[in-house]
Amino acid sequence: RMNVSLMVEIKIIPFYPALMIQGEQKSLVITDLHLGFEDNLSRNSIFLGKNTIMLDTISEIEKIIDETKPDSLILLGDIKSGIKSITKTEWKYVPMFFENIKKRVNITLVPGNHDANIEKLIPNGITLATSKGIIIDDLLLTHGHTMPTENFSQINTIVMGHVHPIFFQQESLINGERVWVSIKCEKQKIFASKSGELELIVLPSFNKYLYTTQKKFYKKSISPIIEKMDVIKAKIVTLDGMIIGDEQLLSSVI
Repeated sequence: RMNVSLMVEIKIIPFYPALMIQGEQKSLVITDLHLGFEDNLSRNSIFLGKNTIMLDTISEIEKIIDETKPDSLILLGDIKSGIKSITKTEWKYVPMFFENIKKRVNITLVPGNHDANIEKLIPNGITLATSKGIIIDDLLLTHGHTMPTENFSQINTIVMGHVHPIFFQQESLINGERVWVSIKCEKQKIFASKSGELELIVLPSFNKYLYTTQKKFYKKSISPIIEKMDVIKAKIVTLDGMIIGDEQLLSSVI
């Protein structure tokens, strides 16, 4: 049987930390919402209104869905903020988030390292994938905190979140801004049985409060995929689509 597949097209949605994957279906991809993050901020005596982030997140995602009309929404993990446990805020907000969004679109969740026990918080009708990720055509969509298995070695592109790429340059106008990162690398470093090139696309985090503009307060997440990579070339792009750097800038954004 010949496998005739329409190659999928990947498009950045201008001005949003969101990606559209267009094949037989249109899938909107976003990552790292970290709902319940207000709890961390209030510990550091930064007070945003009780549910500001939550309501902002819902309305912004609804706006993107209304503008782009996808068939499905794929969340690449870290929906919640607490790592080990479910906080009081998360018990309240995570179900509310899913109930609101599922009225508009089918949702698939690929869990991240902050999503322990998230199955207790999601309503019926949400597809929960494994943390290994999901495959669409020749793309692997994964959170980014685990190494992909050799069974996925036929893929040519990995789309991930987890590392929240941010541009840090004290004197720059866009210091502290979220950015996109695209990296071409040696496929063999990720899939030992294969040769050639692989593209890695790293999504900016949807949560815009995850960092302050002070780099010393910002803790980087480590990804085994990025740790193992041999970078051939890279491109760093702002949310509004401006290319601001190449592989030389990588260490300052991830």
